[in-house]
Amino acid sequence: MTRSLIVALGADHGGVHLKNRLATALLEGAHQVLDFGTDGAASVDYPDFAHAVCEAVADSRAELGILVCGTGIGMSIAANRHQAIRCGLAHDVTTARLTRAHNDANVLALGARIIGEEVALDILAAFLSTPYEGGRHDRRIAKLNPEFSHE
Repeated sequence: MTRSLIVALGADHGGVHLKNRLATALLEGAHQVLDFGTDGAASVDYPDFAHAVCEAVADSRAELGILVCGTGIGMSIAANRHQAIRCGLAHDVTTARLTRAHNDANVLALGARIIGEEVALDILAAFLSTPYEGGRHDRRIAKLNPEFSHE
């Protein structure tokens, strides 16, 4: 059982349906959701939503962030522009688990046009339940952003 978390969500028009499904799953799992939109199918710019989610994680208003666009690539690029963010793009449970365990990712990017809803839910569960392993990974993460070192 994963402890209750505050999770920030954001999506563009390509990911809004999947974002809403993930929000429902998070709420059903007794997590708190900060939904930064978008809320409809009208074309929007993914960086706006990535930045809002990443600022919430960086400011400790949320413990983790989830970003969804068509491929997940744009969202992950935008997210990783933030110093305090380590965003991993996951396509399956293994990549979700390893981005947490080895990279201590605090934001997950998903591609709604790449993976199905059930796979996304499995990825979400793995991301939320996998702890960071630390150890040999600490020195590698310290090289990304020394001010956010685990040491």
